[in-house]
Amino acid sequence: AITSLLFSTPARTSRMPKKRRNRGRAKKNSGRKRRVACELSGKLVPKDKAIKRYVVRNIVNMAAISDLKEASVNPDYNLPKLYYKMYYCVGAACHRKIVRARAVKDRKNRQPPPRRRYNNDGKKQQNK
Repeated sequence: AITSLLFSTPARTSRMPKKRRNRGRAKKNSGRKRRVACELSGKLVPKDKAIKRYVVRNIVNMAAISDLKEASVNPDYNLPKLYYKMYYCVGAACHRKIVRARAVKDRKNRQPPPRRRYNNDGKKQQNK
């Protein structure tokens, strides 16, 4: 009788606060997700929880592109690009300012942030 009193669970009168609608994951009803390695820390993170960024870069840096264009036989040749998907854990992404903490009111906004557009000169376009 004493052990049942010690180990019985009390009636739940209040629930823990829920910070995010999806609890920081995108799995819904699909069980366990495979893990991916964080690019910065190497930590294994569930794929649906990881912060994902798709990177498109030139294979060579801007200084070498002009040299390659001059040395190229075909003037119309475009250098291939490097396409890479990067995964970050939440802690590393916050540390590197890839994502930032938002106010409670702003967390409900699920729209992606406005994208930065650039001219052909590499300068930011003015939003009208």
